[in-house]
Amino acid sequence: MAESKLEKFKYGLLKLIDVSGFKVFDPVVRLVFGEEPRKQAGEVLKFLVTPVVFVLLCLGLWTVIAPRHKTKSGEVPTPVEVWDAGMIANTLNERENEKETDFALSGSQREAEITLVQQLLAEKKKQSEQLKAEAEKVAAAATEETAAAIAPVQKQYDELKAANKGAKTTRSGEIKKLAEAVAAGSATAEKLLQAIRDDNLASDEARDAEKELKDHMDEIRSNPPKAVKKTQLAYDAAANEVQHLSKRLDYLQKGNRSQKVSQAEQKTLAAMSKLESATTSSAILSAAKSVVQGEEKAARTAEQSYPRTATIWFQVRRSLFTVFVGFVMAAVIAIPVGIMCGLNKVVMACLTPIISIFKPVSPVVWLLIFQIVVGAFFPDPESHPLFVFFGSLPWIGELGVNPALVFSACTVAMCAVWPALVNTALGVSSIDKDHMNVARVLKLGLWSRLFKIIIPSSLPLVFAGLRISLGVGWMVLIAAEALSSSDGLGKYVWDEYQNGSSHSFANIIFACFVVGIIGFFLDRIMIVLQRSVSFDDGAAVV
Repeated sequence: MAESKLEKFKYGLLKLIDVSGFKVFDPVVRLVFGEEPRKQAGEVLKFLVTPVVFVLLCLGLWTVIAPRHKTKSGEVPTPVEVWDAGMIANTLNERENEKETDFALSGSQREAEITLVQQLLAEKKKQSEQLKAEAEKVAAAATEETAAAIAPVQKQYDELKAANKGAKTTRSGEIKKLAEAVAAGSATAEKLLQAIRDDNLASDEARDAEKELKDHMDEIRSNPPKAVKKTQLAYDAAANEVQHLSKRLDYLQKGNRSQKVSQAEQKTLAAMSKLESATTSSAILSAAKSVVQGEEKAARTAEQSYPRTATIWFQVRRSLFTVFVGFVMAAVIAIPVGIMCGLNKVVMACLTPIISIFKPVSPVVWLLIFQIVVGAFFPDPESHPLFVFFGSLPWIGELGVNPALVFSACTVAMCAVWPALVNTALGVSSIDKDHMNVARVLKLGLWSRLFKIIIPSSLPLVFAGLRISLGVGWMVLIAAEALSSSDGLGKYVWDEYQNGSSHSFANIIFACFVVGIIGFFLDRIMIVLQRSVSFDDGAAVV
């Protein structure tokens, strides 16, 4: 009985692995359960250990080569620096979460948080001052060390420069005498020309020698000891934490929503007291207006939300929502049209030229077209019913639905519609003719044939097309967001590129990994859906 349950568990795991497309873990499960250990160990070595070793080798090469390649943004970041950039991005997101919580706290919870933040701030200030002193000490020692390293080179450079200057003066005097000799007829012009050529060559060689020494000194200056960077980074981290805690304290004490509401209500009460004690009509009117204004301000303040900075994880949510909207639009268009193409050769013949012409068009072109055409429907986005509706929704409203998002979603839909349409048409046209003949014999109506034979039979190819469409849409989205300035990963990458620092370079590479990992999991989700409607037991295509 125990063996039977264990076998069921094993085959359940194997089925899950197969459906999700992670066939590489199949031999691992079989090895754990003792099925042909020798064979499975070989499979694990070939298809799991070897790829892992290859990836580690690539990371090692990246670590070695990156610092040696200089760009306008500095050195190419190493894997460790990219990982640190990801940790910093995550820290910024967590800090925004903390400030958002501080903004909404009230009562005793707020008071307790103020006490806690004040304690943390005092500790961090003390730590920051210690790290600053240490950083200054290390920087001073590094400056002395650099000066000591440069001193002999500087001396050599000064001596060489003086020698070159003296040699240049001597050569110039000789050339001048030679010119006088040519004028007197005691020397030839060719000899003068050769002397000038030799002088130019000697001057070039002297400049090159000076430049070599100068470059050497610049290299020494640009490569301070690693301890300098390490201590400076530690101090910067502590200083950033102090700044963050100070900002939190400000939100808890002055920028807190409940405090603002309380202040507005107190002003309203004061205005109400003035209204009750007012005797003249003008004073009554002024006090009444103040009361109404105070009530409106208190109501608006109570509905305020925290002005959150767009961190990378917000950009991820925004991009996922945009690609989901575009993907749904593409599926809603592609599946019905694909079914019509598969059922009717005339419809297929009519649409084939359109598909062939528009399928290769660049997403950049579609984005510009949608900005012009679709943008005409939103002359006043702030008051447009579509954006007002989406802005009122609890989760979607936080993402900031605006025309730029619509343009990006339409671009995704336009580029993603073709694979789904073509695969749907292929799936419908490939249905076994016997199935359709049986439907005619049973005299099934159009809708019965559609939902009982056509759609079920074509689902595997339909989902294969949708899987390709989702991958295309996710790839297109990043470029669309970058060009349309729509919040999302594309805009995040573009903003970091415009920043141009070495830290921004690391952020771009980190965003590259984020895009790739999300795309990978989106593809796995589509594989699961595709396998769930497949009629064969074949492995999912990677």
